[in-house]
Amino acid sequence: MSRPLPNLPRREFLRQACCAGVGTLGMFSAMSQLRLVGALAADGNAVRTAAASAGGDYKALVCFFLNGGNDGNSILVPTDEADYAAYAKARGDLAILRKDLRAITPRLYRDGRAYGLNPNLAEVADLFDQGKVAFVGNVGTLVRPTTMADYTAGRALPLQLYSHLDQSIQWQSSIVDQPIFRTGWGGRMADLLQSMNENSRLSMAITLGGSSYFQVGEQVAPYAVDSGGADLLNGFWGSGREAERYQATKRLLAAGHPNVIGSAFAGATGSAVDSAEFLWDALNKGAPLKTVFASDGTSQRLRMVARLIGMAPSLGLRRQVFFVNIGGYDVHAAQVTAHATLLRELSRAMGAFYQATVELGVADKVTSFTASDFGRSYNPNADGTDHAWGNIQWVMGGAVAGREIYGKMPSLEVGAPDDTGRGRWIPSTSVDEYNAVLARWFGVSEANLPTVLPNIGRFARANLGFLSPA
Repeated sequence: MSRPLPNLPRREFLRQACCAGVGTLGMFSAMSQLRLVGALAADGNAVRTAAASAGGDYKALVCFFLNGGNDGNSILVPTDEADYAAYAKARGDLAILRKDLRAITPRLYRDGRAYGLNPNLAEVADLFDQGKVAFVGNVGTLVRPTTMADYTAGRALPLQLYSHLDQSIQWQSSIVDQPIFRTGWGGRMADLLQSMNENSRLSMAITLGGSSYFQVGEQVAPYAVDSGGADLLNGFWGSGREAERYQATKRLLAAGHPNVIGSAFAGATGSAVDSAEFLWDALNKGAPLKTVFASDGTSQRLRMVARLIGMAPSLGLRRQVFFVNIGGYDVHAAQVTAHATLLRELSRAMGAFYQATVELGVADKVTSFTASDFGRSYNPNADGTDHAWGNIQWVMGGAVAGREIYGKMPSLEVGAPDDTGRGRWIPSTSVDEYNAVLARWFGVSEANLPTVLPNIGRFARANLGFLSPA
């Protein structure tokens, strides 16, 4: 049954609408209210040099949002004989053959099991072995540390626990007990740190592949691009009459409007048009990446993120937050084939993206992390899985204290004390604890951490430790 969108106050609704970027004239009201201006080095090589010389001043966080609910139970799989047999029985036709799993050896983590990684994550496995990737076990939305007794009694549970929309918002806002969305934790972080950017008129929050709750702040609004760059006015870009129509449209947008809504509409759209023009100019002047990316959508989005990171220092940006929306993970049916394809594409894209950050000289300044609506049930639903709760996430980058599993893996036993039914694990690590490590590394002080993550004080673990100190 479909549910209505969250009840958003007018200002927040307009802010969210800004995430959609520029498309047809009918999409103008979805423009981000920012104007991309600044100096771009004319020599493309200067961009790469600037990126490499940014040193400790530049950092970027990149969120890979696996939209639909990634099946973490198919990411890390127990490989010792008894545990694998129990896994295979519970997973049925979804079980990955033991011989196909990629064995991993965490540095310290030991819970009595040996683990293998999904064979479709070959590049992620290589980076794990190199210490550039870490996994975090059983992460999920929590109001506070929660037991089975709490769940059974309905005490202090996340709102609309198994709902795609609500859980996506809660992951991206890091506020799980309020029905009205206002800002995302990335947006609140950007509000605090935007003054670090010398070019204050260039948004530090860029989204690719869809709207982003994560990046909505009080001052900072996300700006949407696609794998080819900024969207331009459809049908208004070119030469001759098209160019004349384009310039006329810009003049109309710049004209005064007595109506408040019309004025806001024109202002947002005009700013986005200027942003698109500037971004196209900047991208055309930038040096091409040598790293080869595949032609699929995910790889091309990450290629664009890498290009924008390469341009950032020459534009006076020392902090950037990216959101990459990757759909298709709601696998209620045909999971074996669909999930394998998704993971192969994601792994290939992540591997190329990490190599691009090495090429740019900023591998230790860029941290990427996964997020998703929720996990999926351990027991299958025919040839797919149902919505669940706790899930496995992973983090990638040169600053990651990798080749490790952080937090605590779920029991992987249907009917165990952390199973709310059919292998829907109660999270042992909260979204807040996961996000806190990323925020601290990005430059949020301990004093400001509750501003970014208002519920962090409810959880005891000060730092999960998967990122090296700033």
